[in-house]
Amino acid sequence: MMAAATMAMSGCGMAGQQTLGTILSGAANSETLGQVIASVIGATKVTQKDLTGTWNYVQPGCAFTSQKLLAQAGGEVVAAEVKTKLAPYYQKAGVKNGNTSVTFNADGTFAATVAGKKFSGTYTYDEAASKITLQGLLLNINCYAKKNVGGMAILFESSKLLTLLQTMAAMSGNAQAQAIGNIAKSYDGLRVGFDMK
Repeated sequence: MMAAATMAMSGCGMAGQQTLGTILSGAANSETLGQVIASVIGATKVTQKDLTGTWNYVQPGCAFTSQKLLAQAGGEVVAAEVKTKLAPYYQKAGVKNGNTSVTFNADGTFAATVAGKKFSGTYTYDEAASKITLQGLLLNINCYAKKNVGGMAILFESSKLLTLLQTMAAMSGNAQAQAIGNIAKSYDGLRVGFDMK
């Protein structure tokens, strides 16, 4: 862990040292630190078999698209901050534990609930790109799967997450989706969504 942190700090300069130092010192538990380091050294891709099953929302999820080691280190540092910023807006939008989940069936069908609103349809999964294409009556949308420590993240380009949340919000009258989209659009190359278990 120290070697990865040292490489990240030396490659990012003084600002990188301060930011990474702040996050690592703020990592109050081993799970948080484990998530940062696992992303630095490279998480394995999600297979079709890994994807199949029911996934339940835990907290906001996000990751940067860069594959470079130092970019991932910096990305995960910022990602931890973004998750903290997103959490209250997700809560206000009604996205919480117990009412947001997705089930991917082996036959290519899915059933999802976002903020208590259900939608379903079919999906295809491109393992090489970790890309899930969801096709349903309400909307057609692409998202991405990423392995996390102890689970998986379902991530969207910020505009696509905004579309999903606005579609769900239109049914419930909730106006928090725009605030979530604005936070997500503030960071280049950021995918946002849901950390699931």
